Amino acid sequence: MASNQPSAQTSTIRPFLPGDLSALLTMNNAAVPAVSELTAEGFLDLINGALICLVAEVDGAPAGFLLCLGDGVDYDSPNYLWLSERESNFAYTDRICVDEAMRGRKIGDALYAALFQHYAGTGKSFLCEVNERPANPGSMRFHGRLGFEEIGKADHGDKAVVYLKRPAEPATGTAR
Repeated sequence: MASNQPSAQTSTIRPFLPGDLSALLTMNNAAVPAVSELTAEGFLDLINGALICLVAEVDGAPAGFLLCLGDGVDYDSPNYLWLSERESNFAYTDRICVDEAMRGRKIGDALYAALFQHYAGTGKSFLCEVNERPANPGSMRFHGRLGFEEIGKADHGDKAVVYLKRPAEPATGTAR
């Protein structure tokens, strides 16, 4: 008997395509305050300046995304600026979102696995921040499980964050 369990669906990870913008913007803005709200123009500017924007697709539709910025980007986010002053050669996860109806299906894991694989052997470390106020314990557990460790904290008044880092991924398939 075939199973209709949601976990039976698998996601495909691919680069951002222009037709994804509307679905990803809706996903992003539904995730506030875990991420900041964006307009379509602001989101497209962010994507165009990104190191990489990965999209998880389930049954032909976007189910989640991960947007990373590299070092040296002109981005006025206080979190990006804090990390840029202390780190170099990095892939900074500015935002990762999974459609609420698709949560619990390891889509976030798949997005990060693709990111780590893409930058394996480059020496790039992986950086992000997670809200401490308002608290986001699920994201803290998720990132901890992926090997991110705390490297600092900041209090921005309305928000407080914990900065996290995962070391660079070694090259894969290296012959001896």
